[in-house]
Amino acid sequence: MQIVLENERIECPEGMSLYELSGKYRDNYTYPVIVAKVNGVIQELYHTVIEDSQVEFCTTEDPDGHRAYVRGISMLLMKAVHDEIGRDNPQLRVSVEYSLDTGYYCRFSEPMEISLELLERLQNRMRDYVKQNLIFEKYVIRTRDAREMFEGLGMDQKAKLMEYRRNSRMTVYHLGNFMDYYYGAMPYSTSILQYFRLKKFEDGFVFIVPKRQKPLTIPEYKPSTKLFHTMESANDWHSKLQVSSVGELNEQIVRGNFTELMLTQEALHEKRIGDLAEDIANRGCRIVTIAGPSSSGKTTFSYRLSTQLKTLGLRPHPIGLDDYFVNRVDTPKDEKGDYDYECLEAIDIKQFNVDLNALLDGKPVQLPTYNFITGMREYDKPVLQLDSDEILVIEGIHGLNDKLTYSIPRQNKYKIYISALTTLNLDEHNRIPTTQARLIRRIIRDARTRGNSARKTISMWNSVRRGESKNIFPFQEEADAMFNSALLYELAAMKLYADPVLFQVPKDCREYAEAQRLLKFLDYFIPVDPHDVPLNSILREFIGGGILLN
Repeated sequence: MQIVLENERIECPEGMSLYELSGKYRDNYTYPVIVAKVNGVIQELYHTVIEDSQVEFCTTEDPDGHRAYVRGISMLLMKAVHDEIGRDNPQLRVSVEYSLDTGYYCRFSEPMEISLELLERLQNRMRDYVKQNLIFEKYVIRTRDAREMFEGLGMDQKAKLMEYRRNSRMTVYHLGNFMDYYYGAMPYSTSILQYFRLKKFEDGFVFIVPKRQKPLTIPEYKPSTKLFHTMESANDWHSKLQVSSVGELNEQIVRGNFTELMLTQEALHEKRIGDLAEDIANRGCRIVTIAGPSSSGKTTFSYRLSTQLKTLGLRPHPIGLDDYFVNRVDTPKDEKGDYDYECLEAIDIKQFNVDLNALLDGKPVQLPTYNFITGMREYDKPVLQLDSDEILVIEGIHGLNDKLTYSIPRQNKYKIYISALTTLNLDEHNRIPTTQARLIRRIIRDARTRGNSARKTISMWNSVRRGESKNIFPFQEEADAMFNSALLYELAAMKLYADPVLFQVPKDCREYAEAQRLLKFLDYFIPVDPHDVPLNSILREFIGGGILLN
């Protein structure tokens, strides 16, 4: 029979599996093939090749391939824990909490000493499974049976997730004697999972995997301590609210507790913003810089922070970093020859610092306005002169980089890192990446405010993330404070906005697989009425209808 493989029509025997087909063309790929994209949908390699289908193989360097690799390592770890120490302690469980640098933070369900010897034993077990080339066997069972099975195994969050599933059937995976559920495609076998490492961290440990760009190298682990404690704080509050997983969130919604949960979350945000304002005032800082990745809610946060500063007798004044772009003819270009507005050199740093110092000295300054049509700076704003009770609030991609404000003494600056650090997970072993929640935020906002299709937003996302990795994440530990803009309920509130936009992505484009993945993910959530969201919520920056933004 004939198929189209990577835009080339080929012949293959009837009944051939995708795994066999990938082996035949192994030399065409730099990195190992782990899953396939068949007619735009991600599939595991055990599937049989279908006549006239269009097949693309995803390696461990591809986003979908890397996600499958992480899921495979996770199940490998769970089986090792089960076989090495779980037999003597049947109640012992391991949960995968969140990602930190190139590692995924894990915690045991019961307090125990995590020694280097224990991690070495688990790691050796995992390596043995890799050598044994165990197959990830997939089975379809009744959802009701799966729920009862997970309850019996003590995986309460998985059981709770299944309680609110509409589908009568679901898939589970067997790896030797161990069974689990994973959201998304899995590898064909353990032989591909050669690169990993376990390392103790805080009161748990991390499993470290290669970066997507270097899938055959185990990177050095450089944890962000401030980020970890910010996420731990959110995790503690989730536990107090008894909502640590999507199943528990759905339960609260079904029981009619959504309004109380939402208002509590919003109150926690407001308290945290108030605490930041007090810290700024107590330190006597005259410049506040705010930076964070795309769709973190920076604009709404800056408005709410300014309001809290006003309650303390301060008068915040916003400065737009974009107005200090160099003239377009002087703007650096990227490797594709396009203007690179995200690099630091796109900003007239020298003039920016001259103006900042003049303002702090109480001198009158006429600030520029960048004309995006002409590509030139213009001076048409009223002259600004600061009094002693006025401070500057600067929001921009380079806000954490000291090179931006090189002439300002460190004690005069207060740097805030903001991001939507999702700590709510699907269940014990299926985490929700923070990038996924941010992408859904951006899809909704771009469709509403810019008329962009979900396809266009998805197509730009990898480029956006590359810019974040270069200009924001390396400086996050230098922040004086971190603000987590994620809200426990936001995905349930965004579902009704996201679904229609995602369903519009056509089948014959590369973004279709990602759109389908997001739709499948949102199916786990029971939707809530977004009209109940407070008008000053950070979520309003994306779904609209707020009082802080036009």
